[in-house]
Amino acid sequence: MEGLNFPDAAEQDIRGAVQYLKQSSEKVVVGGFCMGGALTILSALRVPEMNAGACFYGIPPAQIADPKAINIPLICHFANQDDWCTPAKVNEVEAALKQSKSQFEIYRYEAHHAFMNEARSEVYEAAAAKLAWERTFSFLNKVLK
Repeated sequence: MEGLNFPDAAEQDIRGAVQYLKQSSEKVVVGGFCMGGALTILSALRVPEMNAGACFYGIPPAQIADPKAINIPLICHFANQDDWCTPAKVNEVEAALKQSKSQFEIYRYEAHHAFMNEARSEVYEAAAAKLAWERTFSFLNKVLK
């Protein structure tokens, strides 16, 4: 993750995928977990063809992404016991989104980073994961009409 060129990943890789999917679908949502969550937020800023985003516990570097500039629907899920996407960093993202034109929802769970990862029993929280999925599908059904 340290060596990833985040702008290139969003502007070239993810944008290319979204453009490809747009050939056969009217609307495209970008979503991701951890680094993919960070790329989701960055893509919401840099991929104009994107219709909505679903971020799961990821925040891009502040110097390359200002959530105030997001104008597409975005749902974000974070863990209160996360040592990477700390509650303080989540507060900053939320404050910026409140200044944006984005229709957004942000949720926090009493869990650790990667709480949706069934393969990591030490952090997996089944109830929180189920609720995050339900909230995500409900949000997308609402904003993509």
